Amino acid sequence: MAEYFLRKARIEDVKAIHALLMDSARGELLLPRSFTQLYSHLRDFYVLASREGKEVKGCCALSLCWENLAEIRSLVVHKDLQKQGWGRKLVEACLSEAVTLGVYKVFTLTYQSEFFSKMGFEVVSKDELPQKVWADCIHCPKFPECDEIAMKMEL
Repeated sequence: MAEYFLRKARIEDVKAIHALLMDSARGELLLPRSFTQLYSHLRDFYVLASREGKEVKGCCALSLCWENLAEIRSLVVHKDLQKQGWGRKLVEACLSEAVTLGVYKVFTLTYQSEFFSKMGFEVVSKDELPQKVWADCIHCPKFPECDEIAMKMEL
């Protein structure tokens, strides 16, 4: 049985991250991301990788929005490893990086509000989020009828 650990994403992880995200996007659990977006924002990502380094089974990104605001996005854990705490660990890695960068307000747009609530996020009105946040929303097939839940945490 393979052992797994978290690390910052590497260039060779992009195809695996893309596959994970596209699989979740097909289930309408999150927005799809293009290869161009992934290469451009690779440094935002943490991955759940096998000790041998050959498999990526999860990912999560911290995207800086403004001087005092960041977004947790693209959280996916492969179905074989769900319910083992890996999603929490991926989010915690992103939150730790936010603190390291001096960003103390973090939000997410999610369908998994119970998961994020257990981590200390609180539901907020989407109107509380700055318009810059909605740049990605224009590309969403559900725009402007977004049904994701906005949640925020102050660290």
